[in-house]
Amino acid sequence: MIGARYRNSSTAMADVLKHLFLGFVKVHILHHASGEPVYGIWLSEELARHGYSLSPGTLYPILHGLEQEKLLKSFEETVAGKVRKYYRITPSGRRVLLAAKKKVSELSREVLP
Repeated sequence: MIGARYRNSSTAMADVLKHLFLGFVKVHILHHASGEPVYGIWLSEELARHGYSLSPGTLYPILHGLEQEKLLKSFEETVAGKVRKYYRITPSGRRVLLAAKKKVSELSREVLP
C-alpha cells in the first residue's frame, strides 16, 4: 500500500514539475525570440544548456501553441538549400514576456536566498 501511494505521489509530483518546467520553457522561448528570430534546433540546444531536454515532439507543439496564441509569428527562409522555420516575438508576446519577467523576478526574490 505504501509503495502504491508513493508511486502515485511520485507521478503527481512529476506531472506538476513538468507543468511548471513547460512554463519556464515558454518564458525562455519568448525571451530568446525577443532578441532575434529563433528556430527549433537552435532552441532545443539552447534549452538543453539550461537543463531542459525536449524532444521535437514536445518543442514544436509548444512553438505552434505560442504562435496560435499570437505570442510568436513564424516565417520561412532557405538556409543551405533547406527551408528553415523561424519564430519571432509579436507585440503581444513582448507584453506577456514583460509580465512573466516581473513575476519571475518577484518569485526569485521571495524563494531564493
